[in-house]
Amino acid sequence: MNIDRHSITAAAEAIAPHVRRTPVVEVDARDLGAGEGKLLLKLELLQHTGSFKARGAFANLLMRDVPDAGVAAASGGNHGCAVAYVAMRLGRRARIFVPSVSTPSKKQRIRDYGAELSVVGDRYAEALEASEEYVASSGALPVHAFDQPETLMGQGTVARELEEQAPDIDTLLVSVGGGGLIGGIAAWYRGKVKIVAVEPELAPTLENALRAGAPVDAPTGGIAADSLAPKRVGQLMFPIAQQWIDGVRLVTDEAIRDAQKALWRELRVVAEPGGATALAALLSGRYRPEPGERVAVLICGGNTDAVDFH
Repeated sequence: MNIDRHSITAAAEAIAPHVRRTPVVEVDARDLGAGEGKLLLKLELLQHTGSFKARGAFANLLMRDVPDAGVAAASGGNHGCAVAYVAMRLGRRARIFVPSVSTPSKKQRIRDYGAELSVVGDRYAEALEASEEYVASSGALPVHAFDQPETLMGQGTVARELEEQAPDIDTLLVSVGGGGLIGGIAAWYRGKVKIVAVEPELAPTLENALRAGAPVDAPTGGIAADSLAPKRVGQLMFPIAQQWIDGVRLVTDEAIRDAQKALWRELRVVAEPGGATALAALLSGRYRPEPGERVAVLICGGNTDAVDFH
């Protein structure tokens, strides 16, 4: 199945009754400490379940045949929340596998959506192995977090929506874990917009894959490990990345924290580490726009325990 504008449009039409059209906010880059000029922020953290993942989850359950055994998914947390929520909305059974690094809030949301939760291992790769074993024994439909055509098509609807909202952007910065989001986005734009990948220095999955010429194992550390450290990027997104992504910028954990703080300080937007990683590239100078370059940043997730309301 091709991941292209035609298939992404089909996914957008299928999921439209179920997902939110998330807003784009224009801010003065100086307010965030991100240089001069205007900056556009696509606030996808306002999507159902707190991240873009609901798009891919709805695409999977609406565009594939779901057996009586239901669905199964492995996740650092956000994908699991999304699959659990979508299964609840559509009346399907769901079992979600997460590693211990998944945050308490994400684990609780999965339970709140009525899914069966299994905590397995320390990292995503171990949860994925357990999920695959469960699928083999139960007959459940596997819903992969990033290496499934419908997942990429669903995530690509972010770009389709953003193109309608902000047709004149030059550049879009996107956080990368397994690559389902940036793969779908790059498949939609196909060079019309410069797509810049941003990863934590301690989890350089796409950076290592591009250097090796194929997906390879990478370190899985850092404060965004629950969302941006799957060990390796997906096979389906990799050729898209090779053709249509304008390289990778690596950022430190400190820069990610600074981006989280800037979003809260200036906009009262609560982003999780993975959700703020793309902005960190601007704040830390790892990506420097040209004069007049119209830059957008995808703020892709907000599932964090970082804010304590009094």
